[in-house]
Formats: sequence, structure tokens, C-alpha cells
Amino acid sequence: MNQQPGLSEPAAGFVGRGAWRRGLGYGLLGLPLAFVALPLYVILPNHYAREFAAPLAALGAVLLGARLIDAVLDPIIGRWVDRLFARSVAAVLTATAIAAVVLALGLWGLLFPPPEVQAAGVAAVLAWAGAVMAITYTAYSVVSVAHQAWGARLGGTEAQRSRVVGWREALALVGVLTAAVLPGTLGLGVTAATFAVLLALGWWVWSRSVRPQAAAPALTAHALPSLSPLRQPAFQRLLAVFVINGTASAIPATLVLFFVQDRLQATPAQEPAFLGIYFLFAALSIPLWIRAVSRFGLARTWLAGMALSVLVFVWAATLGTGDIVPFLIVCALSGIAVGTDLALPGAMLAGLIGQLGERGQREGAYFGWWSFAAKLNLALAAGLALPLLGWFGYTPGARDADALWALTVAYCLLPCALKLLAGGALYTLVIRPERSGAATASSSPVKVLP
Repeated sequence: MNQQPGLSEPAAGFVGRGAWRRGLGYGLLGLPLAFVALPLYVILPNHYAREFAAPLAALGAVLLGARLIDAVLDPIIGRWVDRLFARSVAAVLTATAIAAVVLALGLWGLLFPPPEVQAAGVAAVLAWAGAVMAITYTAYSVVSVAHQAWGARLGGTEAQRSRVVGWREALALVGVLTAAVLPGTLGLGVTAATFAVLLALGWWVWSRSVRPQAAAPALTAHALPSLSPLRQPAFQRLLAVFVINGTASAIPATLVLFFVQDRLQATPAQEPAFLGIYFLFAALSIPLWIRAVSRFGLARTWLAGMALSVLVFVWAATLGTGDIVPFLIVCALSGIAVGTDLALPGAMLAGLIGQLGERGQREGAYFGWWSFAAKLNLALAAGLALPLLGWFGYTPGARDADALWALTVAYCLLPCALKLLAGGALYTLVIRPERSGAATASSSPVKVLP
């Protein structure tokens, strides 16, 4: 891998003695960031519809507007984070500390609007929600993009980079599991307070871990190149694979409860088991996939995860009423497959940034667009799957054969088609050029992957 003069490889510390302390030091912040995503994206719509009688159409418009603002701001936030890193690591830590405070207060404000706002009526509550969501999402993006950018600055080999990302994503899954349990058992107030404590702890541990390495990535502001990441052909190729594959993964996430309730006709008490097993096996699979990276490389290991996902969802398409145990196995295997989606693409991007000679300079810009693409995946999933279901006659609660077949196609087979497309793109755009050594990122030849 090409390496810039003067930049050490801190990621080497994620292997061997003391690796768990370094992994925890970087990855722990991923736990509260994943924790808060569940109430922000899943719980809030239901909370406002039930507690404040918000009309679904108006609530949907508010959510869409806030999320569009969030997605559009990510590339801008990424460039700003780069400038903060160019100034000093202390500037990044200060900015993320302020953003973390705003994020914690924003979550509380969204879950518990002030009494005077509630007294003013539904329109006022929705206006409050829209404004606070926009601010809260922005604070979340600042912390998240800075954290991912720092992980990319650690450098290292393919295996080392996959371990860096693996720590972050494994702890993120712990955060998701925790957030899935707390609201229903201890209430929203305890959930928000727990999040604030976890966020403070995660930021503090991360800040202690970056200070000793602060000198390595710091560059002066005038060193920042002006070329946009979107003008880098190698980044375009990797981003295309990421978007196609991410949409394929987001569609089942959007439709899983419909499939469980109507196709399998599972009871509400069984639903948490499906999600719990999925996330548990995703977390457990990450160390295994990281070991595979050492032998097969990042791209080929990711391709293997895509292939496993296709096989699992082809089997899921054969399931019907009462197939609870087989679907639990589907959840476990698909969780294992999604482990590659969590741990490997970010590590590939970190390596690509180094290949392009922009490590220590432009991580924020790249991860800003990366975050934008991840949020685009969620929008594309809803935009593709839900209209298709309506077009073919499915409505929630349907039991007729044609409607359930439409649900099966959307939940199982459409993601398979997109996964196959993503796998073909990964092989054609990334693996084959790497093998031939013909991939170029600019006018000079550079390999897409080390």
C-alpha cells in the first residue's frame, strides 16, 4: 500500500498484545451512535403518531424533509471535518464534544417536547419536531463522520483496517441491541438518559485514545487538495458497489416486519427473537470475516458475503405460514452475511484513500459522501419496495396468495437481484482491475486495493 511520508500505521496496534484496549478505545463511540439511530429513525414516527396524534401524511413530510437536509449536509460536514483535522486534533475533539451535547439534548427534546409546544397543538409539535430533528441529525453526522474519518487515518494493511472497522461495527451492533430492549422495558426517559451516559463515555474513551497519535495525521490547511472525491474514478467505482449493495440490504430491513406478520403469520411475541438473532449473529460473524480477510482480501471476502446473502434469501422465498424455526435460521445466516457489509466496505474506503495519496487530508470528504450514500440506500429501499408492493396489490394484513407472493418477491427476490448486480459490479469494477493492475484513480496508475 502506498504510504505518505511521515504517517505512521497506528492500525498495527489493533493486532496482538493490547489490541482489545485499542479496539475498545476507538470503537466504543460506535455503540452510542448506533444506539441513538434506533429511536431517531424507528421509534420517533410511531411515538409522534400515537402520543401526539400527528397525521401520518404530515409526519411523513416532516421526516422526509429533515432526512433530506441531513443527507445533503453530510458532504459539507465531511469537508469541514477535514479542515478541523488540518487545524488540530484538539479542534476535532472540541467540535465533536459540542455536537455530542447537542445530540443528547436533541434526542431528549424530540422524545419530550416542551409542554407549551404540546399545548399549542399538532402543528406546533410537528414544527418543533422538524426543527429539532434537523439540528439533531446534523450533530449526529458531525460526530459520526469525524469518528469514521479518524478510523481511516489509522491506516494499516487490509487485515488491520478491517479490524479497526470491525471493532466499531461490532460495538455498534451491541448499541442496536441495547436500544431495541430499553424503550419497551424501562421507558423512553431511561433510554434517553442511558444514551447520554454512553455517548459521554464513548467520546471520553475515544478522546483519550486519539491524543497520543494526534501528531501523525495533522496537516496544514493549505495542504488540502481541491479535487472532489466524486471526481476520483476509483471512488466512483467503489461507491457504486456500495450503493447497489446497500439498497439490496436495506430492502429486507424495510419489509421484514411485513414478511414476519403476513407471510409467516408470527405472533408479536416472536418478532423480537428474529431481530435479536439477526443482530447477534452479525456481531459474532465480524471476527470470522476479519480472519478471512487475511487470507482472501477485503474485496473477495465481501463478495463471499454477498453470495451467502443471495443463497439465504432464495431459501427464505420458499417459506410460508408457520415456518418460524426456518426463518430464525434465515435471520442467523443473513446476519452472518451482513457482517461483511458492516466491517469491510469502510475498510476498503480507508485503503482507497491511502492509495489515492489523500490519507491524513481528505478522510472527512470521502466519508461525508459515504454517509450520504448510506442514507440514500434507505431512501431507495423505501422508494423501490413500498411502491412495488402497492402496485402488485399488497396491503398490510393481506392473506391472499397473489399479495403474499408480491411480498415474497419484494422481500426475498428483489434483494437477491440487487445483490447479484452488486457482486457483478464488485468483481468487474474492483477485483478484476486490481488483478490486472489497470485500475486508475487519476492520470497516474494506482491500484484500487492494496
